[in-house]
Amino acid sequence: MNKDLPPSQPSEEVDLGQLFKLIGNVFDRFFRFIGRIFTGIFGVILLFLFFIQKHFLKFIIVVVAGVIIGAIIDIKKEPEYISTMVIEPNFNSVQQLYNNIAFYNELAKANDFLSLSEALDITDEEALSIREFSVESYSDENQKIILFDQFVRSLDSTTQKAIDMKAYLENFNSLDARFHTISVIASDNTVAKKIQPAIISSISNNSYFNLQKDISDSNIKLQDSLYKKQITEIDSLQLLYKRVMLREAERAVQGTNISLGEQGTQNNKELSLINKMEELKLGLVELNEERGNKSSILNVISDFPRKGVREKGLLKSYKFLVPAILLILTVLTLLLVSLNTYLKNYKREL
Repeated sequence: MNKDLPPSQPSEEVDLGQLFKLIGNVFDRFFRFIGRIFTGIFGVILLFLFFIQKHFLKFIIVVVAGVIIGAIIDIKKEPEYISTMVIEPNFNSVQQLYNNIAFYNELAKANDFLSLSEALDITDEEALSIREFSVESYSDENQKIILFDQFVRSLDSTTQKAIDMKAYLENFNSLDARFHTISVIASDNTVAKKIQPAIISSISNNSYFNLQKDISDSNIKLQDSLYKKQITEIDSLQLLYKRVMLREAERAVQGTNISLGEQGTQNNKELSLINKMEELKLGLVELNEERGNKSSILNVISDFPRKGVREKGLLKSYKFLVPAILLILTVLTLLLVSLNTYLKNYKREL
């Protein structure tokens, strides 16, 4: 009977052996491929180091010459100063603010100092000293979260469930930020302070924003009067409840029966009045904060300084820019020369 069984075990061993051999070949080819990559990278690094070694003296000469040229330019160029102002726009005036700053910047870039001096109410010389205007939002993650909370509170409950906080923060519009920073770069370190009134008045004198402010003031006054009226009414009701309780206490002394259910209901009503009073007081506090925040179309959080500060940094210094540009141009030129020489030699070998 045993002789009739098929000899399957040797066949299985042969199949497994071939499988392991195939796997071994795959890993061998993979490691050889990785090795060729590292060998190629190492060869490129060596070629680059040989290139640096061959032309090292040229690079030193170019860098030293660039530093000298850059230092001369830095000494001769007119100094530039930067001044910044932080503001809080109200009544959807932020878009108009960005448009105005972009307009001033275009005039400065085009050297149209006549139009710039007229728009900012300064002299032609002061307008000519202005180099650049810029404005950007000033907000951190905490302020963005506060804005998200205010945005969600303004929606109905169904829409609130569909709003994703992560998506809101990722698609945050800089115009929605509460604070914005205006920067002015000029060769005159006092001109920024002089143009501040013109920048603010260009927004504050807008008839649409003034209308929005008047409506806001009226709504705040109306809400304030409603809060105070409700507080007065609650005070009257609390006094009434106290009188009722005193009368019931007198009846209790005289032996009159008092319903405990009615007393519990009365206590609940008094507690509700106390809670409502607290809500109204908090509403008045928030209303006063809103009145203070919206007292102007543009709230100036931080004025332009009396004098601007000198711009500093590597990217603003020609002692860094000139040698860096000359070094890059030198490297590219030498690489092109080496490539041309290699192609000529290769052509000869063909």
